[in-house]
Amino acid sequence: MNELMNDAKQELKRVEHLFYVSLKYTRTADVIRNVIERMINSFMFGIDALLKHAKENKLIEGDIPPAPRAKSDLILSVYPEDLRLLKFVDFYTLLRDIRSAPYTKREEYRRHVTMTSELSPGKFIEVNIDVLSDYQKILQLFLEFVQERLI
Repeated sequence: MNELMNDAKQELKRVEHLFYVSLKYTRTADVIRNVIERMINSFMFGIDALLKHAKENKLIEGDIPPAPRAKSDLILSVYPEDLRLLKFVDFYTLLRDIRSAPYTKREEYRRHVTMTSELSPGKFIEVNIDVLSDYQKILQLFLEFVQERLI
């Protein structure tokens, strides 16, 4: 469990480096995609830590599924009363959808670099530096939430 939390924190450090250093100097949509990928990895480590903790406390019978979507569903079934966890899992699902969606780039190499992903026909989401900053704060809140649950 502690190892998984350390992995999640290491991914958060990579997110911060990509955000504050790499994105500052390159300002490309590819760096935005890398930041989102690292955020997803950090979320996965946090979810795995919660699932392992639940298994050790006998809240889960059987094995933990390997598929990310199945893990998300399982964690929600283990803690159905926790609305904060529901919001975090919804956000994690959004990040996964953004990563897998086709995207376009706008204003690369400028302050307002933007990656626009088409989540479904007619439904677009724009990710820029300011949005990534908000996403990073949500990730930090999630890791703090997981840390509280593990105590």
